[in-house]
Amino acid sequence: MYAAVNTFALVLASIFPVVNPPGSALVFLGLTSGATPEMRATLARRIALNSLILLVCSFLLGALILQFYGISVPILRVAGGIIVAVSGWKLLNEGSDKELDATGDVSRGNLLDQAFYPLTLPLTTGPGSIAIVISIGLSEATITSPGERIVFVLASLLAITVLSLAILFCFTYADRIQKLLGRGGTDIAVRLSAFILFCLGLQILWSGANDLLTSVLSASVRPSVP
Repeated sequence: MYAAVNTFALVLASIFPVVNPPGSALVFLGLTSGATPEMRATLARRIALNSLILLVCSFLLGALILQFYGISVPILRVAGGIIVAVSGWKLLNEGSDKELDATGDVSRGNLLDQAFYPLTLPLTTGPGSIAIVISIGLSEATITSPGERIVFVLASLLAITVLSLAILFCFTYADRIQKLLGRGGTDIAVRLSAFILFCLGLQILWSGANDLLTSVLSASVRPSVP
């Protein structure tokens, strides 16, 4: 039970800051300002479902994708750590003002057609969250006990599900969250989460770099066969 709770808390704490449902909800509210509450609720359900499918597939199939392209685990951790740390640093400096680039602009013509792109990807779940989930999924390979592996997978999937429910709640009641927290409260919460995210990114980066250095040193001291 302790291992399940610990895994659940770790996975949720790792993904929640980069997805940042309250901060994303404020952006979602601004992009759908012309929509009715019913339309906004429908969009929130689709975005939450899209996020759940995207993160679960990344968690379960990430290792196979890496094997197909020949990407090693340490390299993924280094790359993912850099992305996560940069995302945390950027969010730490920008606060709750998450922005989309020019290609991610949302027109108010048919919002339902844009539920996946750009409202789900990259607004809600972007490269940072996907990299984190893949890194977590790769940790399953280090667990030798079948029972512990099942607990790890179930706890991780539960954390992803809870995150998706948080996205659904925050997006559905985005107008109420803004009134409840206010701009100042939201900005404080986002910056605290961003600092934790930055530290997690550095930890992932160091873990991958440490594995790379260990493998290089092991290869250099390995005796040559005559």
